Amino acid sequence: MKRYLAAIAVLTVIILPATAADLVGNHDATRRWQGDAPVNPYPVFRGRVAVMDARTLWYPQYAQRVRLADIDACELPQWALDPEWLDRQRQGAPSPVPCGPLAKSWLKRTIGNKPVECSVIAYGHDGIPQARCTTSGQDVAVEMLRVGWARVTSPSSYNAQYLAYQRYAMAARYGMWATYVLDMNEWRRKAVDKTLGRQPIADANLLADRESEISPPFTNARRKPRRTDR
Repeated sequence: MKRYLAAIAVLTVIILPATAADLVGNHDATRRWQGDAPVNPYPVFRGRVAVMDARTLWYPQYAQRVRLADIDACELPQWALDPEWLDRQRQGAPSPVPCGPLAKSWLKRTIGNKPVECSVIAYGHDGIPQARCTTSGQDVAVEMLRVGWARVTSPSSYNAQYLAYQRYAMAARYGMWATYVLDMNEWRRKAVDKTLGRQPIADANLLADRESEISPPFTNARRKPRRTDR
C-alpha cells in the first residue's frame, strides 16, 4: 500500500502542469508539458502597470519589469535639442527638449489606468523580459511609434507595421523626429552621467561630436560653422 501511494505521488509531480507563478519566476525554463502538449515557456503578464520609462513597464503584482519589444526610446536623463535656433547672438545653444520625460509621458497617456497584457517573446541580456504589449486592443509599441517618441530597434525589423508607423512619424516630424537628438545606443555608450540631474549642455556636447544621426532633417549639421566668440 505504501509503495502504491508513493508511485501516485511521483506521477502527480511528473504530470502537474506549470503554474503562472512557475513561469514568472523561472524564465530559463526551456520546456514545460501539460499532458502530451508543450506549454510556451514564456509567460503572459496581465494587469495594471506603472510606467518606468518610455519602453519599460512595471507589474507590481508580479514585482516584474517588462520591456516593449522591437522599439527603443530616449532614456529618462537624455536631452534633445530644438533645431529652431534663430537668435544665436542672444542664445548660446539650441533650446533643450527633454525627450526622455516627454516619451515617458506619452506612454503613460496611452496606457492611463487601463490593464495591459504583455506576451513575452524573449529576454534581454539584462534578463528583462521583452514583450509585445496591448491595452484596449492597441499595440502599445505602435502608439509610441505613431507619435514619434520611439523608433524601431532595427531597420530590418520583420514587423512592417512598425516601420510604416515610424516612416509616417518621421515624415510628419512628430516627437523626437522634430528635434536634434542622439541615437539612444550611442547616448548610452558615451554619456558619463546618466542620472536625472543631468544638464542639457551634456547632450549638446555629445551631439556636437556624434557618430551617427537619427533625425533626417539635420544631415548637414556636421558642417555647421563653429562658434569663434569663445
